[in-house]
Amino acid sequence: MRHRWTVIVLTVLVFAASVVAMKTVVVKQFFPSSNRPELMVDIWLPQGSSIEATRKVAERLQRELEQEKELVRSMSLYVGQGAPRFFLALNPEQPNPSYASLVVVTKGLEAREALQRKLQARIDAGAFPEARVRVQPLMFGPPVPWPVVFRVYGPDTQGMIELARRIRDRMMRYPQLIDPHLSWQFRAPVLHIRWDADRLSALGLTPAQVAEQLRGQLNGAVAGVVREDIRSTALRLRAGAGPHTDPARLGSLPIRLPDGTTVPLAHLGRLTVDEAWPYVERRNRVRMVSVYAEVRPGVQPPDITMKVWRDMQDLVGDLPPGWRVEIGGSVEESSKAQDSIKVGMPLMILIATFLIMLYLRSFSGLIMTLLTAPLGLIGAVVALVGFQQPYGFVANLGVIALGGILMRNTLILVAQINDNLRQGMAPAEAVIEATTLRARPVLLTAAAAALAFIPLTTSIFWGPMAYVLIGGVVVGTLITLFFLPALYAAWYRVKTG
Repeated sequence: MRHRWTVIVLTVLVFAASVVAMKTVVVKQFFPSSNRPELMVDIWLPQGSSIEATRKVAERLQRELEQEKELVRSMSLYVGQGAPRFFLALNPEQPNPSYASLVVVTKGLEAREALQRKLQARIDAGAFPEARVRVQPLMFGPPVPWPVVFRVYGPDTQGMIELARRIRDRMMRYPQLIDPHLSWQFRAPVLHIRWDADRLSALGLTPAQVAEQLRGQLNGAVAGVVREDIRSTALRLRAGAGPHTDPARLGSLPIRLPDGTTVPLAHLGRLTVDEAWPYVERRNRVRMVSVYAEVRPGVQPPDITMKVWRDMQDLVGDLPPGWRVEIGGSVEESSKAQDSIKVGMPLMILIATFLIMLYLRSFSGLIMTLLTAPLGLIGAVVALVGFQQPYGFVANLGVIALGGILMRNTLILVAQINDNLRQGMAPAEAVIEATTLRARPVLLTAAAAALAFIPLTTSIFWGPMAYVLIGGVVVGTLITLFFLPALYAAWYRVKTG
């Protein structure tokens, strides 16, 4: 209390340093990887690839993984679609003939990480040059298809692709990123039929009728449904091995006429090979091109995303009207989660302020109580940096909870000071007596809270929050025991003799 201004200034400086450290030193994270043993292996061939070509690559990869018997317990292969949603945060892939998914169940967390490193090394060495192969564990939190995402919008499709390619090239400079690539950029060959309208009319056919027959031969037509217990299975008829499996022979496909006879498809029109976009990405009905990238194990997506974003401002900082680039992935989902908390923050602060005012009945006491609430950030930063923990969504919840814990300690001290003053003590004596009298219960409750959170430090999901609460409660309580008497003495100009 005799060095009140020194204590206040030092506290403010330490708090400011913790704010700077939180922005620059503490590693950012949205949600951590889960501790489940599954490893997801996604396989993409170029858009327009057949499901048979996709199956061959997927089965070759499956055979290689079957050799890792000391690491792999079981596997499930899905070709043309994603795996069922067996995990809440899993975002299944839409049906796509050029996509396959392998769910690899390993023999534990260490086996999962070892297999991921081994398989990623093979991919980096070019083991599957015909496909894009992604290896990732399951993640907690909202589904994020790719951790690092930049979206390019513009009025010109080819211009969007060119800008996206420049962004991808800039991202390839960072070894922390794996395989930066565009969501779509190449056209694929497609077969078109240019109908001979006169001949169709003469034969009594319409393009819709011919298209229906082609759909049945190429894709199959449902002829019936077999029901067994609660499950139903569709019976689909399609043509056997023949011209429909060879694009060069599609013209010989038989088309049935109304009189029961057949003619080849080439007799009804001319088959031409054109180019078209097999996949076009849109968001809110606006066409865009995304640049995706995976991160190396141990790299936090928000950190590397913002680092890349700052580095490519010369590309995206001065775009013409109608063009824009925005950040997606983990950074966007994290922002949504933080915004969901911010929605309720004003009401929470209003209720807390009302309760504190109702208890203290003093504006000065209210302000001093609110000023001690952020001091838990000092201990939180110390704990996160000291134990190398990332700051994510659950850690943010811990920081918010710290404010309430420290305000409770302040309320206890301020209430005791007011009681001492009502008993006739001198202001300096009242502050000293209240602090010394309440120091033991305050420290004991802080120690009990810190010890209670120790078991959570081993949790992958709750660990960062536990470290925040332990560091914030311990350090914040100690600082409060010094800061509040100094603040009270400075506020009320208490003389210490």
